[in-house]
Amino acid sequence: MRLTKQTNYAVRMLMYCAANEGHLSRIPEIARAYGVSELFLFKILQPLTKAGLVETVRGRNGGVRLGRSADRITLFDVVKVTEDSFAMAECFEDGVAECPLVDSCGLNSALRKALNAFFDVLAEYTIDDLVKARPQINFLLGLDNLHMPKLAAPAA
Repeated sequence: MRLTKQTNYAVRMLMYCAANEGHLSRIPEIARAYGVSELFLFKILQPLTKAGLVETVRGRNGGVRLGRSADRITLFDVVKVTEDSFAMAECFEDGVAECPLVDSCGLNSALRKALNAFFDVLAEYTIDDLVKARPQINFLLGLDNLHMPKLAAPAA
């Protein structure tokens, strides 16, 4: 299984916001930190906002921040809103399989079990876990150089 670039950068965007806790993060700064286009990040922002994983603040001094605390956002939360399909094989897709064994296949059962195990592991890790695992994350993302006023914490 391979996650999309969208999921990869959605996690990175959330990590940036978590590392920048108490401040609004701006898309141009996040894009610069990761070397990706702002347009790409704006596209990723939409499903994250809709799912409540991030909040946007409009205006001249606007930006984005986590929609809930980083220790309450799991990798599974991110993956389920950014990935279009978890079909590991043709038989996972409704009405597509032509195999006569589709309803009683051992492969289908094994792949479904593996996918559920994958989801279970993702559910064990939070954005906070990823950020705390890298003590130098603020330096690596260039956050030490930013001087922005602190904001009130997002709603729990």
